[in-house]
Amino acid sequence: QVQLAESGGGSVQAGGSLRLSCVASGYIFSSYCLGWFRQAPGKERVPVAIIDSDGSTSYADSVKDRFAISQGNDKNSVHLQMNNLKLEDTAVYYCRAGRGIASFCFSNLRRADIGHWGQGTQVTVSS
Repeated sequence: QVQLAESGGGSVQAGGSLRLSCVASGYIFSSYCLGWFRQAPGKERVPVAIIDSDGSTSYADSVKDRFAISQGNDKNSVHLQMNNLKLEDTAVYYCRAGRGIASFCFSNLRRADIGHWGQGTQVTVSS
């Protein structure tokens, strides 16, 4: 069983930055993917950024030039550096873990019953 623990959410003004972190514990597959989904009020959960065990990444178009996903040296942690935050980035951000390459996980982990979820951390961007 994989457990995911997020940290780093909070409130920031538009244009500011936040860094989210997620530590995975338990059994980690050799070909894994880690990343972030988010859910804004009244909307469905959508993928934000995914990184796989080879370091390949996939991003949502809305964050591609502003967010950067990276792995920790231990490969069991993932970080999301969020710059130039916008009001529309306000959401609960969830850490996700699954199996496969980044591009596959970006779409496949849309299914809530696949992979693992963290508890979520709130990010609020204000004007």
